[in-house]
Amino acid sequence: MDQKELFDRLEELEWEDFEVKKAKASIPKSSFETVSAFSNTNGGWLVFGIGQVGKTFKISGVEDAEKIEQDFTTVLRGEKFNQKIRVKCVKYNIDGKIVLAFYVPASEQKPVYFNSRKNTFIRTGSGDQRATDVEIDALYRDSAFGFKDKELTDFTVDDLDGKTITDYRTYMENMNPEHRYNKLSTEQLLEKLQVVVDGRVTIGGLLVFGNEDNINRLLTDFRVDYLEIMGTSYSDAPTRYNYRLYEEENLFRFYFSIFERLMKKIDLPFTLRADGFATDSQPQLIAIREALVNLLMHSDYFSPMKPRIRVFLDRIEFLNPGSLPKDIESIRKEDFTMPRNSIVTRIFRVIKLSENAGSGFDKMFNGWTAYYEDEPVVSGGIDFYKITFPLVKVGEASEETGEKVGEKGVENDTIKDTIKDTINSLSDNERTVFEEMQAHPKVTANELSEILNINLRNTKKIVEKLKEKGLVKRMGSRKTGQWEVIIK
Repeated sequence: MDQKELFDRLEELEWEDFEVKKAKASIPKSSFETVSAFSNTNGGWLVFGIGQVGKTFKISGVEDAEKIEQDFTTVLRGEKFNQKIRVKCVKYNIDGKIVLAFYVPASEQKPVYFNSRKNTFIRTGSGDQRATDVEIDALYRDSAFGFKDKELTDFTVDDLDGKTITDYRTYMENMNPEHRYNKLSTEQLLEKLQVVVDGRVTIGGLLVFGNEDNINRLLTDFRVDYLEIMGTSYSDAPTRYNYRLYEEENLFRFYFSIFERLMKKIDLPFTLRADGFATDSQPQLIAIREALVNLLMHSDYFSPMKPRIRVFLDRIEFLNPGSLPKDIESIRKEDFTMPRNSIVTRIFRVIKLSENAGSGFDKMFNGWTAYYEDEPVVSGGIDFYKITFPLVKVGEASEETGEKVGEKGVENDTIKDTIKDTINSLSDNERTVFEEMQAHPKVTANELSEILNINLRNTKKIVEKLKEKGLVKRMGSRKTGQWEVIIK
């Protein structure tokens, strides 16, 4: 970061990767919170010698730059943090005042905390927030990124679903007839796919080929939650949903059941190939198929959050438990591939539902834009990421809503415009609860838990956060009362 970039940053309103501290004569204790937050998210610059009051910045400089630099780096390499942190330091002389900037990289071993686990912080917007137990657990799981589904279970091949294995083999023969695996016996195939290793089924193998009962013995409440909502939000829908896919045996079954529904929700002009058969290579279809496969391959199935697909009238949302390994810009620029569930990925690649190269996001973005003229939007947090596909072409009116894209926008945009910064700070689950309370003031915590697909304890934590932020309050008794939205 050169001096021009430093001044450019100071003119911006918010930064996710930039934090200033006055630090005139000593290191502020809050610096350690920022170091933890940057290490646990995407890294960032911590700058000493600049004070901030509201949105006004003043360059005050540090008194003894060498001592502060030495003291700071010594602490980061010492015993205060659970991981040794190596930072890059840049020194600026601005009108005779010394400013120190330290680049804190994202850690490969998370969580990073100081003194004790409770001092684990994450970066949200332009601030440092103490991580919840759920978020800390997600950070621990992320440290095993790409290895978790290789772990062995106590199940054997006899515990797998035989019909799924047979259907998989049939699909492979049709979609990839030249693949050498077609000549293998079932036992050899499962070993090649690493479904079975040393006679025991791997977690990834169980997820794809297991039956529901056995998968639920390993995981809590296994499912991929798919809902169709007849509105642009929960608020304007006549019912919470008009279709819900409740359960399937395994990921292989979930893929076909969900894809069949998704095909009916996107525009697919009928076209014929030269041989007279309908084509399945339309870019928007490839994009949505890639999003579904991406969700199945990259979800954190040990998270209390469940993989979730929501089909609204104006968009389709894919929510993946577990964060991306890198920011989306880097993934697309570098053609980066690092599957969270490597065995699940391998199983899907053999039947040509996934490519070897990291081209999935390009297929999603380019394919969707080729038809709908608008890119998918990727958002997320420390323990999830969401991909949203707009279903209405730019400038065209939706048949269901009668609104044009760019004129009114979706319900979430209206809410953001109305309550501005407060609503912008909400997580995906917080926003869902907020909208549900607006539409259904008598909604219960148990009902919210079902909508969010997380347990009741974590649902109540989300409700408490909304109350703390002044967005909602409870009116009346616990049994007969209702929620009141304070900021409208």
